[in-house]
Amino acid sequence: MTTNTKEVLAKSEPPISLKQHVDECLCVYESLRKAFGRLPVDDLNHFWELVRLGIVFHDLGKSHSEFQKMLEGKRANWYQQRHELFSTPFIDRLDLSEEDKLLLKLIVAGHHKDFNFLFEHIQKGYQTGEDLLSLGEDGKLDWDEETKKLDEQFIQSFLKAYGVNLKPSPVALPAQLVKDYTRKPVNSTNTNFPGLLLAAGALKQCDHSASAGVFNMNVLEDKHFSFLYEAKWAPYFHQQKASETIGNIVLTAPTGSGKTEASLMWLHKQMKEKGQGRTFYILPFTASINAMFERLDEKMQGNNEIVGLVHGKLSEFIESRFGREDYSWQNEKLKRELKESFRALVPPIKVATPFQLLKSIFGLKGFEKGIFEMSGGYFIFDEIHAYDPEVTAQIKVLIEFATKFLNVQVCLMTATLPTFLKKEFTDAIGEHSEISADAELYQSFIRHRIKVADGLLSEHIDDIQQRLDAGDKVLVVSNTVKQAQAIYNSLDASKKVLLHSAFNGIDRNKKEAELMTDEVKLLVGTQAIEVSLDIDYDVIFTEPAPLDALLQRFGRVNRHRKFIPDRVQNPVWDEKPNTGQLLFRPPCDCFVFSEQNDVDKYIYKNEEVIKRTLDALRTIQSKKSGIVAENELQFYIDQVYPNWSEREKEDFERVYTNLSADVRVNLAPFIYYPHREEEFEKQFDGIKVLPSALMTKYQEFMEANKFIKAESLKVSITTRRFASLISKDGVHRDVLAYQLLKKEEIKEQSYFIIDRKYDHELGLQIDLEEQVEFENIL
Repeated sequence: MTTNTKEVLAKSEPPISLKQHVDECLCVYESLRKAFGRLPVDDLNHFWELVRLGIVFHDLGKSHSEFQKMLEGKRANWYQQRHELFSTPFIDRLDLSEEDKLLLKLIVAGHHKDFNFLFEHIQKGYQTGEDLLSLGEDGKLDWDEETKKLDEQFIQSFLKAYGVNLKPSPVALPAQLVKDYTRKPVNSTNTNFPGLLLAAGALKQCDHSASAGVFNMNVLEDKHFSFLYEAKWAPYFHQQKASETIGNIVLTAPTGSGKTEASLMWLHKQMKEKGQGRTFYILPFTASINAMFERLDEKMQGNNEIVGLVHGKLSEFIESRFGREDYSWQNEKLKRELKESFRALVPPIKVATPFQLLKSIFGLKGFEKGIFEMSGGYFIFDEIHAYDPEVTAQIKVLIEFATKFLNVQVCLMTATLPTFLKKEFTDAIGEHSEISADAELYQSFIRHRIKVADGLLSEHIDDIQQRLDAGDKVLVVSNTVKQAQAIYNSLDASKKVLLHSAFNGIDRNKKEAELMTDEVKLLVGTQAIEVSLDIDYDVIFTEPAPLDALLQRFGRVNRHRKFIPDRVQNPVWDEKPNTGQLLFRPPCDCFVFSEQNDVDKYIYKNEEVIKRTLDALRTIQSKKSGIVAENELQFYIDQVYPNWSEREKEDFERVYTNLSADVRVNLAPFIYYPHREEEFEKQFDGIKVLPSALMTKYQEFMEANKFIKAESLKVSITTRRFASLISKDGVHRDVLAYQLLKKEEIKEQSYFIIDRKYDHELGLQIDLEEQVEFENIL
């Protein structure tokens, strides 16, 4: 039977013809060509032509008559075959070089499954006539008979519509291709590695984006950077220098001195000189990512298709920012589309954790798309000092790989980075420019007065309350959740907020939103406040911590140096040329208590670092009356961190050596190893549990198919805490049955319940048991 293009389906529910799907893939393809102008390939036009051919050929195997019956809901003898294996052989009939045909066959064959899977599928599924493995042939399909179910006339006509002609030839099973590639995949030691890897990623991105209904990839234009140049005063020296520098940079400037703006000025310059590429603004913590996304989204014309957001708690944040109490189908559809667009290539700037990029060099399933997205792009690392040795090693490998193979340009930013650590990063970047704030700016940034106090923070509640009663906005930071909860309960304020890691996603996002208002007079928190939340307090009381962590905590005090008439006495006049006269606050007090709680050793295990930090702070207090001169901080940072400790050095070298070798030898398109996923996931110390008090709400969300909201009710606890509780019956597994809306299908969802008290103000209280009568709510 002769078919026409409209009768051959690519997808069902709703039905989409093969012609429509390929046309939509080509629409994405055209958009990608405009958005990715810096791919590291020798001949860009030739590369894109091969990708176009890959799109045209990738689903030809779906014309198999039994596959069509399956899509139409009819009884079919498809036997779970792979349509890409039927698509691949047609490439041999093109008038191309053998090298080009090999690349095309590989990206078409591998556009869904890895080659190990395909190899096993061929062994078990077909009578090949080849000595792949000595398996019996009972129940195997005859390839020649199966290929007769492909409509040759349709395929010829279909390809002709895209300007492609085929030479006559039989359709041979690509068993040898799959066997050869499985035994010797293309890794980074092969000159064909970049081209194959990027072509694989481009084809997958076109296929997946078209299937998701996402066709346009936005690009950055001059108008998106216009806010950077609208200030009434001249830019700082480091900002101006960044706006003029081409190539990689390492930028050092005080906290609150416009490093973000400087990095975007640098990005604007690269775009104008080097061309379009995707930008990743990389931060270490979820809270700082949310805050930065809000900031850039507002500044860059409030267009959520210009700035995207990617981290492990993305779904929770989208519910918080875009969710309404309108649970209509249209609203849910909007949120799903928004989530998909963030995760796809639509936004030219993505705010992300490093793990979203690292998962690609770990070779997790589908990593080719991630590698493609990074290629020819721009990395901006903010708070680069904040990672432990193992993650630092992974980031160094990422930067080396990205600059060597992907033509990525890098901007590293920091206020204080130990010299030995800076060398690790600059070695990875290679050629770069150093940009630092000028001496005049450092001298003008006098914001903090350090006071090292004896005893425990918890012994000075009355002192903290006095500052609150005097009208100050007060920040208190402890090292543990339990201590933060106790201090919060001990203090009175007209509006107070507690922020730590033991809140669920819904409550955490509400609290971050509250902190953006001026109403909050007291913030009590843990390390969760050491991130780029744009908050500004008058005084801080903190438990001892490493110097870099303390400096981040101090950065939430007198952050903007802004004069506030109701709270600030004796303002300082700034008469810097070109700025006009500005009123600034005098230095604000930063109280650091010298005594640690017993449990703090589990938080900060290197006690020598704490000791050297307190020594440095006492030196500042004795020599400078506690006034922190920011141009001297590097000296003290290097005193506290002269080098890795012996254990840290071992951890760094082990991870760096092993990951570098794995990337060099084993990272190859279409080859996935289960151990890589295990290696990647094991570094995340946390298991999500549902507080028993939230079970009713969880059940309501699940029954309404509000799965993202249901997940947002859970709290993350450490694996060590989880193991302890489950052994004492403090945590147990349960199973919830629910029905998929608009379907009769019943699903089951298993989850862990923690029998500990939880409330929206204090979070999870790990020492307080809470029993719930399950029969009353299930």
